[in-house]
Amino acid sequence: MDSHFFAYMYRLRFIERWSLMRNVMRENVAEHSFHVALLTHVLCTIANEMFGKKVPTDKAVSLALFHDATEVFTGDIPTPVKHHNPDILANFREIEHIAADRLLQMIPEPLRAIYQPLIDGKNNAVDYAIYVKAADLLDAYLKCVTELSAGNREFAVARKQIEESIRQLNMPEVDYFLNHMAASLEKTLDELSE
Repeated sequence: MDSHFFAYMYRLRFIERWSLMRNVMRENVAEHSFHVALLTHVLCTIANEMFGKKVPTDKAVSLALFHDATEVFTGDIPTPVKHHNPDILANFREIEHIAADRLLQMIPEPLRAIYQPLIDGKNNAVDYAIYVKAADLLDAYLKCVTELSAGNREFAVARKQIEESIRQLNMPEVDYFLNHMAASLEKTLDELSE
């Protein structure tokens, strides 16, 4: 029997993000997953090298790669819709669970145990999952920054809301990234080349 799992994973590039907003630059879930994995890696590296922590970077990055895998079935539901009220959020979480089960059934049995913790959402309880959450928020923040830098005021309120969510994480790793690395994403290619 053929496994269709990776065929579905490759279809994440067709799922558009930020569907309620006017975008200067469109973004899909595959791009977002790559960015979240990059950001997870750097946050874990900062945690380990700058703050003496022992974060399992490889496990966190693997989790980041698959953190939105279920969106191949659910699509990218905008945060204001998901969080409109507790009933909608609870129903959406159930739909995500069903989508995760469907994806897991596509993985050959000998490999399923490896992918299950990456897809089923139960890894949210592990200590390093906070790095994926932080990276996910940072990616949204950086999207807002780049859209605003391109003159798109559509993202001004979202940026403020995401900044507040990032502050609430209270993670020195995130602060380090914001203070030392994030500002360059507001620059043009010519400014980066100087």
